[in-house]
Amino acid sequence: MAAMARVHRIVLFVGVVFFLSCQTSWAAKAYVTDSFRISVRRGPGTEAKILKFVPSGLPVEVLETQDGWCRVRLTDGEEGVMEGWALSRYLIHRLPWEDQAKNLMAQNAKLKEELAQIDKKWQATLLQEQQLNKDIKERYESTRKRAEQLDEENDILRASRSKKWFTTGGLVLFSGLLVGLFMGKQPGSRRLSF
Repeated sequence: MAAMARVHRIVLFVGVVFFLSCQTSWAAKAYVTDSFRISVRRGPGTEAKILKFVPSGLPVEVLETQDGWCRVRLTDGEEGVMEGWALSRYLIHRLPWEDQAKNLMAQNAKLKEELAQIDKKWQATLLQEQQLNKDIKERYESTRKRAEQLDEENDILRASRSKKWFTTGGLVLFSGLLVGLFMGKQPGSRRLSF
């Protein structure tokens, strides 16, 4: 019985491994490995006819894997969609370094351009703020000088008013004195006594 159970386990294990290795996988994106061209063949083996050589960095869709080979789908602008087999070891699941470097350089150039535009806008804003600040300072100085002039004029007007009242009071007093003297020296004038 124990030997029979072992045989069943081994058969089950081999069946699962075979099933998993023959199972077509979901289409995954892969890239032709860095720095050379690989052949895409009609079938999974080196004896199968070569359909096309594809360059490094070309994206391919992996449809299934079998014994170190991958069935791939190529979307080529000239020939349309093409399927074939390529060695698994020549396919990578990351973007090739050269393409990553190109993408990073393009992003870097874009960021530099955006930075230059932001810097240009910032410089223009800074110049506007400086001009506005200069205008405000000039208006402040003009207003301050005008306020000083008005204070001086106000002081002059106050002093002038005080002099005017003083002069008027003096004239009234002097006039009263003259009238009193003139009236007091006339013949027949009577003096009133209380």
